[in-house]
Amino acid sequence: MKLPSVLLQFVKRSSLLTAGCSAALRRGRGLIVPALMFGCAPPTPAEVVRLGNAQLQIGIEPRLGHLVELVDGATGHNFIQTTNLGALWELELSGGAEPVLHPARARSFASRALTGVAAHELVWSDFDVVAAPRLQVRVHIAFEVDQPMSRWGLAVEGLGGLRLGAIRFPRVINLQAQPAERLAVPVWMGQQAANPRALLSPVQGPPQRWEWHYPGLLSLQCLALTSAGGVSCYLACDDAGDYLKDFAAFATTNADLNLEIRHRPEPAQNPAQRYELPYSVVLGSFRGDWFQAAERYRAWATNQSWAHASRLQNGLAPAWVTNTALWVWNRGASPGVIEPAIALQRALGLPVSVFWHWWHGCAYDTGFPEYLPPREGEAAFRAALQTAHAHDVRAIVYMNQRLWGMTTASWTNENAARFAVKAADGQIHPEVYNTFSKLPCASMCMGTEFWRHKYASLATAAFRGLGVDGIYMDQACSSLACYDPAHGHSLGSGTYWMRGFQKLAAAIRQQNQVRAGPALAGEGCGENWLPHLDLMLALQVSRERYAGADGWETIPFFHAVYHDYAIFFGNYSSLTAPPYDELWPAEFAPKEPLKLLDRKFATQFRLEQARAFIWGQQPTLANFRTNQLTERAEELAFVLKLARLRAQALPYLLHGQLLPPPEYADAATVIPMSRLSIYAGQQGGVREFEQSEPLLHAATWRARDGAIAVVVVNIGATPMAPRLTLDRQQHHLPATGRIQRTDASGRRQVGAFAGREVVLQPALAAADACILELRAD
Repeated sequence: MKLPSVLLQFVKRSSLLTAGCSAALRRGRGLIVPALMFGCAPPTPAEVVRLGNAQLQIGIEPRLGHLVELVDGATGHNFIQTTNLGALWELELSGGAEPVLHPARARSFASRALTGVAAHELVWSDFDVVAAPRLQVRVHIAFEVDQPMSRWGLAVEGLGGLRLGAIRFPRVINLQAQPAERLAVPVWMGQQAANPRALLSPVQGPPQRWEWHYPGLLSLQCLALTSAGGVSCYLACDDAGDYLKDFAAFATTNADLNLEIRHRPEPAQNPAQRYELPYSVVLGSFRGDWFQAAERYRAWATNQSWAHASRLQNGLAPAWVTNTALWVWNRGASPGVIEPAIALQRALGLPVSVFWHWWHGCAYDTGFPEYLPPREGEAAFRAALQTAHAHDVRAIVYMNQRLWGMTTASWTNENAARFAVKAADGQIHPEVYNTFSKLPCASMCMGTEFWRHKYASLATAAFRGLGVDGIYMDQACSSLACYDPAHGHSLGSGTYWMRGFQKLAAAIRQQNQVRAGPALAGEGCGENWLPHLDLMLALQVSRERYAGADGWETIPFFHAVYHDYAIFFGNYSSLTAPPYDELWPAEFAPKEPLKLLDRKFATQFRLEQARAFIWGQQPTLANFRTNQLTERAEELAFVLKLARLRAQALPYLLHGQLLPPPEYADAATVIPMSRLSIYAGQQGGVREFEQSEPLLHAATWRARDGAIAVVVVNIGATPMAPRLTLDRQQHHLPATGRIQRTDASGRRQVGAFAGREVVLQPALAAADACILELRAD
């Protein structure tokens, strides 16, 4: 068996500790053992195949194919419990008698060390499957040099008459509980659960399963289970080819935390009766939290093609995009959008740009893609944009890049159903977003030229015909599995979705080579979209507004990996209740849309703006009206202060790399929080809850020239003088240097530093912020 090229780089420096390397285990014919043997006795040491290096040991019980040991060499901690184990891999098959195949079905097992490389091969065979009598599953495991990390590959041979639908591998079943666990997942921007076991196994209700699709909602192909008092577990793939896959965390009745990856093989490879994963899985241990996981992933990710082709890195984003100091996210006709933006720019004294929803002639979430003409008419819309441009205000407009309303005339007239995404059952599965009208939409397949041409034509009409400056492509950083054979792509797998999006973005730019071209923004974050999008909408800075208190907290996982490769914007942060689309049913309209919220939510507002600021996003203000400059003067002053500070720190907050935060102590304070929805209707759109949040927020940044900055925000209503500690090695500090402070009063030198630790203690007024730069002498 040829060792996969992705494993060949790991040379012989790592020792292999094995038991029975060349032996074969055979069992009586006809014996079938369930994949999960809950309550079975742990295997004896002689039954376990052990392999590894000094930093990491892996043990596999071959009879059932269980992963029984994942041991960190430095601490001796085994991540796997000794009972209630499960199969290392599962195959989802069609064309045979059984839909799922486990290693327990094999009657032969062999293991061997591969000569010349620090790798090991495990082979399960003789499955007694009539449709595939020569079926074999081969697993390769290699070890990183001097690191507690392993790389795994899997190949299936002799498929015969079987079709391989999915591979679940590796399956890390029944992880040991550790102190202060966190499950960190790069769901778009990133989030972590403080008590994942309790969320997965609720007191009332069945065990839960979370599954995140890549490329798409999972912006990076990794996750981490961390422990503040123990050792952390890292699971990732090194796929540079955009293949569809799903990462999952789940519970069973006897195992409250399990991890697995579900890979989706391309059927085109199966006629050769062999399939091999075209990338490796990375599994191992590390010290630290989600940030250390992000640093490890960044070391690989920023060397991939999508990073090299990043539009920000290559200077391809329109200049007005990089120069934007503040976004206004407003909805409706131009008087409520352009005029407030001009007023806010006048108050700020820096460029303001417009993120414009509900400009289109159709109802939101039901009438797509019948965007044209604008609801206020073409002439009025063009005139508004001309006024905006005269004041140097730019606008991107909303156009969902995959939805088509199934009750629109164009759905029928253009026979759009032919080009919609089909599920495995061959049917369109409608999506309903509008809770008032409940009218369905269908997702269109990015693999079809019809849909790409349709969308690109609409974007061109908006850019060239109406004069908009860019297109916001809603639901962009997501992909779907389509099973329509008439579309000409592989069914439910492969890379067709990203190839399709690449063609779509290229077509829009090719058709619009005037005015520096349109800016393309997309919803969410995703490494695969770095070469195609100028802006990524990262709304999780205000996650509580739409998710409430659900056990997850926002972390800038994606930003820690790719901040200097993308421009981020977006925030639900608003001083008002939600608006209501005038094209929705009138009977559901609230009495006072855009009513000012109670001032008790001001701390939440500052929290959302602070997160965006310290994590390097372009500030965004939702539902802004000019009366807020006087009626909510304090909150607006805070936003403008942060925007002006950011504009003086672009080497860090636009082009810089996010580093681990400084160490500081700040007891959490319970603050009122609002949860908002445009679909609340007559209920007013606001639900209230309380949440504990720190009042101090800080982040550390490194500029391209090596300078370090600490960004600090006090969201509280009283002054503070926090103590912030930086570690010279962790934060890449020079041996000695000077400290400069930038705040609302300007920039000045405030001290010097030397030694292994640097302690900063900036004085902050209420609702205040500053930037502390540390530069070498």
